[in-house]
Amino acid sequence: MAEDKVAAYREAYEAWQKQLAGLHEVFLERKRLDPVRLKGLLNREARAKRRYDRARLRLLGIEEEGPFSDLDGGGDEE
Repeated sequence: MAEDKVAAYREAYEAWQKQLAGLHEVFLERKRLDPVRLKGLLNREARAKRRYDRARLRLLGIEEEGPFSDLDGGGDEE
């Protein structure tokens, strides 16, 4: 397994978990956010999840095939 794929996977996983923790604060621990900040949080989590999904597929050797290949929608700006 290539070191760069492993590093990319770990980085993407950690970034997604960070955003997911923020969502959990809002939905499970009832942290209040104004609508604009909530929308931003949801968008960041969705982008982080897509990035994680792509890194996971690359790590598994699937690359850009299957249902996640058209989910990119652009860059990974966060």
